[in-house]
Amino acid sequence: MTTLPTSTAKAPPFGTVPAPSMVVAEAVRGSFGPARTEPMGTLAIHPFAHALHYGSACFEGLKAHRGVDGTVRLFRYQRHVARMRRTAELLHLPVPPEALLAGMIRDAVAANLEVAPASPGALYLRPLLLGTDPNIGAAAAPSADALLLVLASPVGDYFAGGDRALRLKVETDIPRTTPAFGEAKAGANYVLALGVTRQARAAHGVDQVLFAPDGDVQEAGAANFLLLSEDRLVTRNLDGSFLHGVTRDSVLQLARDASLEVEERPVRLEEVLAWPGEAALAGTAAVLAGVGELVHEGRTHTIGDGTVGPVTRRLREALLAIQRAEAEDRHGWLTPVDGTEPA
Repeated sequence: MTTLPTSTAKAPPFGTVPAPSMVVAEAVRGSFGPARTEPMGTLAIHPFAHALHYGSACFEGLKAHRGVDGTVRLFRYQRHVARMRRTAELLHLPVPPEALLAGMIRDAVAANLEVAPASPGALYLRPLLLGTDPNIGAAAAPSADALLLVLASPVGDYFAGGDRALRLKVETDIPRTTPAFGEAKAGANYVLALGVTRQARAAHGVDQVLFAPDGDVQEAGAANFLLLSEDRLVTRNLDGSFLHGVTRDSVLQLARDASLEVEERPVRLEEVLAWPGEAALAGTAAVLAGVGELVHEGRTHTIGDGTVGPVTRRLREALLAIQRAEAEDRHGWLTPVDGTEPA
C-alpha cells in the first residue's frame, strides 16, 4: 500500500509516489481490447518496441480532487480524453475509443481512492500510450499495436516553494518544440526543452523557461503563460505551436465570469517586458502560479512588485474552490467517482 505523508510531514516531490493500482489495455492491429485493473508494477515490453526507437509515445496529465465533503471528483477529464485522442492522431498511434479511455480514468481513481489526499493535494492521473510493434525496421511505418495505461500518484504542489512568485528565463532562439507537434502532449516535446531548462536553472537560478522564439511568446516548459491586470487577461491565441491547456481554458472562463476582458492573440516579448500588471503560469500540475521575475539578455525584469499578484491569487482560489467543491460548479467541470466514501 502506498504510504502518504502526514499533514505535518514534507510532501514528496511531485509525481514520485505511485498509487497502488493502474489500469491497462492493449491494442492489437489497431483494435483495443478490454481494460483491466492491476497492481502497480513494472511493464514487460519488447526491446524492439516502436516507442523505444521512434518516439511513438504520448501521455496526459489530470487530477481528481477530494472535496470538503469527502467526495473525490475528476476535473474536466473529458477534455483530457479528447486531447489525448488528438495527440494519438498526430503521432499516428491507435486512437483509444473515447468510452474506453474515459472508463479507464474513472477506474484508476476508483481503485486508488484510499490514497487520494485532501486539498491542497490531489490524485494525479497519468494516461500513457506506447506504440509496441516489435519492429526496429519500421521507422517509416506507424505502430498498429499499442499499450494504454492509466497511472496515478498522490501529489502536492508542483513548484517547490508553494506561494512564492516564480523566476523565468526568456528563450528567444529555440522554440518550445517542433512546430508540427506543438499541440501534442508527447514526451519528445518535453525532452526538447530539457537541456535549455537545465542550463537556465544552472546559470540564472530560474524555475522555468519562457519560450519566445524571435520574440513571439509561446509557453513555458510545463505551463501556459498569462498576463493579468485588474480588468484584463491576455494570452497567446491557440494554434499548433503549443499545448492547448485545460487549466488555461478554465482560468480564461473564470476570468470572464469575474468580468475581466479576455484577449487571445499573438503576444510579443516587448509587451511582456513592459506589462504593468501580473504574469502567471497555468497548468494541471502548476494550477495558477504567479511569475515575479523574467531574466532576458542578462537582465532581471520584475513583474509588478515581484510577488504573486492579487488577480492571480483570486483566480487561483476561484479554481481551487470549485475543485474542492466549496464553490458552485457552474460549468459542469466536476465528475464524482463511484465508490467515494465521505470523510
